[in-house]
Amino acid sequence: MEVTAGVGGQEAMLFTSEIFDMYQRYAAYKNWKFEILEYFPSEIGGLRHAVASIAGLEAYKYMKFEGGVHRVQRVPKTEKQGRIHTSTMTVAILPQPTEMSVQINPKDLRIETKRATGAGGQHVNTTDSAVRIVHIPTGIVSECQQERSQIRNKEKAMKMLSAKLYNAKLEEETKKRTSVRKIQIGTKGRSEKIRTYNFPQDRITDHRISRSVHHIESFMLGEEMLDEMIQTLREYADYESLMEIISENEKKNLS
Repeated sequence: MEVTAGVGGQEAMLFTSEIFDMYQRYAAYKNWKFEILEYFPSEIGGLRHAVASIAGLEAYKYMKFEGGVHRVQRVPKTEKQGRIHTSTMTVAILPQPTEMSVQINPKDLRIETKRATGAGGQHVNTTDSAVRIVHIPTGIVSECQQERSQIRNKEKAMKMLSAKLYNAKLEEETKKRTSVRKIQIGTKGRSEKIRTYNFPQDRITDHRISRSVHHIESFMLGEEMLDEMIQTLREYADYESLMEIISENEKKNLS
């Protein structure tokens, strides 16, 4: 999972931090393993960008519905006039490939090491522990500086690179199959907002299924309410898939 602050400056970064925490709690609720691979905080406690690995029973089948643009509407803490601002952040969910599905030629990699930057205690800037890997044929870059050990950072960066390459391959395959679904299975485009968190009205709306629920604070605990929303999205996607199969069969029968 990759989260990135979008439009809205510091407020977008604060919202990104809240969403990231929500998914960390959701992983705990589902008994999944949640491992932070990258974390770039902002000055006032927000989050610019972060990457985490989520592993557990059906983790991808649930989390893939969270990929896309999340929008927040509220009065920021920094706002003196009490005006409501709209900010966004994006979530990207990539399936973690198996060793078999993505084969990377070591000759295609350029591996660089550098000193870690940012908040991280005394070990930061003392050793060249941060690792950056460039996949030369595609230009895809992966980096990790969470660990003190260069070896661990390299392992995590390779894991992220595999996921990015696998996702690129998956997107290519998806484009070949021209089927368009209201909810894309596997890869969710970032272009349109999928959900709005409206704080003044205490309402969360998922635009893909036109469903609204109230009590934002409970929703963002990342427990029953979020799980119910994702379950509804899964059911809707299953229905869409079934409708698609039926219409394809009807076309075949007609031809």
